[in-house]
Amino acid sequence: MYRQTVAVAAWQSWARVHVVPPLARNSVKRICAVCERSLLTGERAIRFSPDGEDFVDVCPLCQELAVDYGWVKEGSPTSPTVPNQRRRKRRGIASLFDPRRQPPDDPVVAEPILRRLSVPEQQMVEAADIFNSSDYRRTVGGIAKSLGEPRASIVPLSGVSGELIVTVAWDISWYQYRVSPESAQPVRLAERGHEMGELDSGYQRWNARIEQDGRLVPEISPL
Repeated sequence: MYRQTVAVAAWQSWARVHVVPPLARNSVKRICAVCERSLLTGERAIRFSPDGEDFVDVCPLCQELAVDYGWVKEGSPTSPTVPNQRRRKRRGIASLFDPRRQPPDDPVVAEPILRRLSVPEQQMVEAADIFNSSDYRRTVGGIAKSLGEPRASIVPLSGVSGELIVTVAWDISWYQYRVSPESAQPVRLAERGHEMGELDSGYQRWNARIEQDGRLVPEISPL
């Protein structure tokens, strides 16, 4: 008994000196460098280098987009590539009816119907066409393949800026894109989150839909 007591006391004395820290959980949050979505636990990321030096995580849904940007995949030859960046010039609502303009690949509204729309509806159509010509369309389409069909809205910002907010939301994540027709970068990611309750009620007027390929279509009556 005496030896056992001494042994216990000796162990306690050693433990006070050699404190073993608890195992820390890996709290590093991995985020896709393209769509800025937080990667799920166990989700495999592909490493790309935007500048040929530092590497970033890219989710499987965005790896083709990273290649289009000219990013170099980890382990691949570092031959120079040319980024595929498409920029659109300001069209304006009036230019929607200009016969000289280049039509988008897949206009969301046919021109005969477009002429009968109100100005706010024409702004929604223009915002959808600009969004659909951006690389974010493919990003949203890729996420939709994993999370299912999202809800969507197109809401003009107050004031005379002519900017609109495109909101794409699932139950576990949402993204907001600012569409600025007069800007050199007409579409950019503005906000993102995880809870639907984080969204202002004004952005939850679901007046658009996302098709399987990520195409944004405003819900406008053709009559």
